[in-house]
Amino acid sequence: MAGILSHGEFRWLFFSNLAFFLAMQAQSIVRANLAWEMTNDEFALGTMMAAMAVPMALIAPFGGVMADRLDRRKLIVTGQSIVLTSESVVLVLLLSGALQFAHLVFASFVMGCVFPLIMPARQAVVANLVGREGLSRAIALNMAGLNATTVLGPAIGGLLDSISHEVAYVTGISFYATAVLCMFAVSPSRAEGAARDVSVLQNLADGVKYLGTNRLLLMLLLFGLVPMFLMMPFRNMVVVFVDDIWNQGRAAVGLMNAALGFGGIAGSILIAWIGDTQRRLGAMLGSMLAFAVLLIGFSMSPSFLVAIPFVVFAGSFSTLFSTLNNTAVQLLIPDEVRGRVSSFLMMSFSLPMIGVLPIGYLARTYGVQLAVSAAAVAAVVIALAMLAASRSLRNMNQAVTEALEDGASPVQARGVR
Repeated sequence: MAGILSHGEFRWLFFSNLAFFLAMQAQSIVRANLAWEMTNDEFALGTMMAAMAVPMALIAPFGGVMADRLDRRKLIVTGQSIVLTSESVVLVLLLSGALQFAHLVFASFVMGCVFPLIMPARQAVVANLVGREGLSRAIALNMAGLNATTVLGPAIGGLLDSISHEVAYVTGISFYATAVLCMFAVSPSRAEGAARDVSVLQNLADGVKYLGTNRLLLMLLLFGLVPMFLMMPFRNMVVVFVDDIWNQGRAAVGLMNAALGFGGIAGSILIAWIGDTQRRLGAMLGSMLAFAVLLIGFSMSPSFLVAIPFVVFAGSFSTLFSTLNNTAVQLLIPDEVRGRVSSFLMMSFSLPMIGVLPIGYLARTYGVQLAVSAAAVAAVVIALAMLAASRSLRNMNQAVTEALEDGASPVQARGVR
């Protein structure tokens, strides 16, 4: 782990990733708290998240194409700068007392449009910086760090928001600015291959065709997205549990997110430390099942204190699952289509936001405890059905091992531009 961080440019990329995602995840909690205070409506939380998730899902494939055609460093810097500007406008409105729910929705929409241009380039540039020989360790560390921010960021946001919304927003903007500055220490980076020799639409069609011919990659992507859509939206429902179920104040939201963050950090450290495992599929399945059981325990907890240990371990196992899945995908794809295939991983960010909408509706209709528990059960049933139906998914361990031993993807991107 320390060895790969000794690579100077990857280290700056890693720090930029951490700063950007810490800010993004922290702001998601602050926005949720602000929206809840303004509307006191679970469905409003879903509406705000959908405003980010829908453009994120629609634009993601084109973001992957851009990552295979353009300078990846410049693409990241431009996108981060737009986000920094948008969040600064929200802060000005907040400080002036003019902030409204519609402004939060619009800020979410801006993030949803820009983020899919940033993320595929971030994932693709790793291979350019460290080469095939360092790719496995770099991906594991990078994914572990990113997944840690998905839980540490809400913890920071929740704790700072318990002080004031303004303090939380200023801190988030500082992280965004840091992320932009770090990227200037990374060299310009373009993809190998002939992606720029044909049209954007042809690039997109070639990427979809490649994914369609690689059944294992397709199944891995789908297998990883199921818990993201059904179980991860519980993070945005924490404020509802704290307020309506356990009758606690805003500070309790911060403490609960801190517990979630602690668990996620533990899971990230573990996966970065152990590196590759030949039992990847078993570890993924076990982590997802444990996450589901712990989430049900969290949902049915009779008190705030009883819920804390459940959420700590839930954070650990969700991080283990997503890191193992994303690393396997990155190891199986060649660089000439890395941006386009990586763009489909964007769904792991957008689907939880889309999932907040139906979960929020169910929570408003049947109660938040039943809604979150039912989502966890559904995720397990669907994942097990996918595993039973897909031989390629069951043989995943062998394919990933071959990729590591051969130093190349088992399925090359022949004819893809």
